[in-house]
Amino acid sequence: QVQLVESGGGLVQPGGSLRLSCVASGIIFYLYDMGWYRQAPGKERELVAAITSAGSSTKYADSVKGRFTISRDNAKNTVYLQMNSLKAEDTAVYYCNGVRVRSGREYNYWGQGTQVTVSS
Repeated sequence: QVQLVESGGGLVQPGGSLRLSCVASGIIFYLYDMGWYRQAPGKERELVAAITSAGSSTKYADSVKGRFTISRDNAKNTVYLQMNSLKAEDTAVYYCNGVRVRSGREYNYWGQGTQVTVSS
């Protein structure tokens, strides 16, 4: 059974920091590209940051560049999202995603989400 379990969300003041973690089980983690997505109320889910399976390449949404950093530890089956200089508009449910394409088939898994609220 595949599980992606996020943690680290919470309430933080504007300008503050949070570090999200996502622990994967039931998959060969180092074969999966990983990403963090977020969904705010009334909005579509959007990609925040992504990292390749070996961690050699990352990409970010323009809105978080320079403030968020994605990283992974394949020995711990964990992907992280360090969020600094948080803004009210970063408030959303954050989801961990893992994807792998093998023999033309896509394997795509999601976590249950963790709430991040940025408010004074």
